[in-house]
Amino acid sequence: MRKCTRGLVAIVAVAISTISLTAPRAALAAAGVDEDANAALKKLYASEPAAKLLSEKAKAILVFPTIVKAGFMVGAHYGEGVLIQNGRTVGHYNSLAGSYGYQAGVQTYGYALFLMNDQALQYLDRSDGWEIGVGPSIVVVDKGKGKSVTSTTLTKDVYAFIFNQKGLMAGAGIQGSKITKVSQ
Repeated sequence: MRKCTRGLVAIVAVAISTISLTAPRAALAAAGVDEDANAALKKLYASEPAAKLLSEKAKAILVFPTIVKAGFMVGAHYGEGVLIQNGRTVGHYNSLAGSYGYQAGVQTYGYALFLMNDQALQYLDRSDGWEIGVGPSIVVVDKGKGKSVTSTTLTKDVYAFIFNQKGLMAGAGIQGSKITKVSQ
């Protein structure tokens, strides 16, 4: 049983390494990430009125239309995204995370971070990679809470929406996620 577990951990580690080394080049070659991000935002606005309200007040929006997450004991996620400011793309980013713990499965999803003030936007520009949970305060808006967001309740630096979840990922573990600007 231990040999089987070690073998699966090794396979996942190789897959994670392959994703992290080849995905940035492949994503830059595929210029479709801008279009995918804009399409994801339109779909998000149609299903979540709070997201549309936030977009009208946000300094910028960081959109990752597709994140792929996989793991068995050791896991990772990776995705490409764009920073949209004043309706146009001003930068490309990637999101990479590693995790360890009791987990198994494969999942895809997207997320959008609404940067609400100059401090949040400056932190993204200044930092050499932005670790979620470090820096600006982030509120993840779920369907129930989204209904209570109004222009007078916007008090946080960043609001996050997770969307288009598909697949199954189960378990509990320790995870760190980092957002990094892609050099062009």
